[in-house]
Amino acid sequence: MPTPFSPRSRRRRPPARPGLAVPYAAYNSAIYLPGALAYPQPRAWRRPNLLLPFLQGYAIGMSLGGLLLLVALVAALILFPADRTNLLILGLDRRPGETTYVTRTDTMILATVYPRGAYAGLLSIPRDLYVTLPAGDLGRVNSAHFFAEAEAAGTGPAAAMATVRSNFGVDVHHYLRLDMIGFVRIVDALGGIDLDLPKPLIDYEYPTHDYGITTVEFEAGPQHLDGERALAYARIRHGSSDFQRAERQQLVIQAIFVRLLSPAAWPRLPRVIIAASEAIDTDLSAWRMLRLTPTLLRLGPAGLDRRVIEGEMVQPHTTENGGAVQLPVWEAINPVLLEMFGQ
Repeated sequence: MPTPFSPRSRRRRPPARPGLAVPYAAYNSAIYLPGALAYPQPRAWRRPNLLLPFLQGYAIGMSLGGLLLLVALVAALILFPADRTNLLILGLDRRPGETTYVTRTDTMILATVYPRGAYAGLLSIPRDLYVTLPAGDLGRVNSAHFFAEAEAAGTGPAAAMATVRSNFGVDVHHYLRLDMIGFVRIVDALGGIDLDLPKPLIDYEYPTHDYGITTVEFEAGPQHLDGERALAYARIRHGSSDFQRAERQQLVIQAIFVRLLSPAAWPRLPRVIIAASEAIDTDLSAWRMLRLTPTLLRLGPAGLDRRVIEGEMVQPHTTENGGAVQLPVWEAINPVLLEMFGQ
């Protein structure tokens, strides 16, 4: 009778227990133990995929690095604020089809941002203010840009800045100019602006782009204005004074500021940047704009100090040629300049 240790016994396949898998290696073992554990066969070795972990680590590293860089940049802007920056905003009365800058400045606003003092202000200068021009003769402040551009292209902003600097006695560091069509495109790129109009407004002789006239009317109350309507609200002259028009222009600037801070407008920012880059001519660098941004964000639209040269700061006058102008009353203007610009 064969024993469990005989060669024939080793060649016999032992009976498998129910529910117990017998490994192939047990068939050829010298000793078969019925109660031994069965182990699965080892899997074939595969080369590990290192690309996916590498990409995940790279993405995490770049995200953290970008976040740290952003935090460092914001900290630097806060800890090392920029110096006071005075910017002369020039709104040109240039119509479609006009390709030169030989035009008067329909809007003149001297803006200031003072990061160290957490202050930002807008001072509207009446376009009919009668001052000394760079050539030495008297004229409307809005004509300095026109005469300079007519003499040499590209010199209009410098002439306007020099006129404001010499008459007002304040530093004017940079300029920004845009025409009516550029303004319309920027507001449309934002998706329009919202204004709460304090009273109705109507102009039966509103000038059109083709030098005609039309009727423009605004009702009192909340209004959503597209680019053309916002331009009309800022330009209306009949039915209100030039000083009230300056106040409306500042309200429009404030409404644009509010819209830029609205999350609903953030998806439109690429279009706004493109429209602004095409419409705006300025010598203010992107880095300078970035350094002024924390102060503007901290103050918000409601924190802007908005002033207009009006009332007792001007005196109506008629020139020898019969032109209606405004003479500056420096005794009333200088305290405002000292308060807003420190000069």
